[in-house]
Amino acid sequence: MHYEFVPGDEIVIAPGRTVKRIRALVAIPAFSVSAGDVGGYVEADKNLRGNAWVSGDAQVSGNAWVFGDAQVSGDAQVSGNAAIFWASRVGTENGTFTAYKTKDGGIEITRGCFRGSIDEFLAASEKKHDDRTHLEYRLLVEVAYSRLTTPKE
Repeated sequence: MHYEFVPGDEIVIAPGRTVKRIRALVAIPAFSVSAGDVGGYVEADKNLRGNAWVSGDAQVSGNAWVFGDAQVSGDAQVSGNAAIFWASRVGTENGTFTAYKTKDGGIEITRGCFRGSIDEFLAASEKKHDDRTHLEYRLLVEVAYSRLTTPKE
């Protein structure tokens, strides 16, 4: 087994469905994950395939890694060398910011009803939000970009 559940760190996502945070027991060099690092949340052992850490009914393969407090559930698929960055309680509505690599190697952002490229997201944020909120989003984009594009040894 490549992980363990972190005692007491769980979230109820729907009636009868709970996801639990996991911690690496071994290193995953492709994502600079060391033994002891915490990952995202999973619902059950059956949701994990190989080195991938996700939740729900996701189908997973390869060296996938889910960063931060991410939850991947339902019919979502994370495969290959996929990576997701997720942050909660951000922006004026305390919503969820998600960034992930697309099939063509780009990065897509979702936040609320928005979905698009980094440039599209930042342009929309600058138009809609005050300077403080826009700065928060720019900083999140920088962290997500760093996490999703930094070459791993």
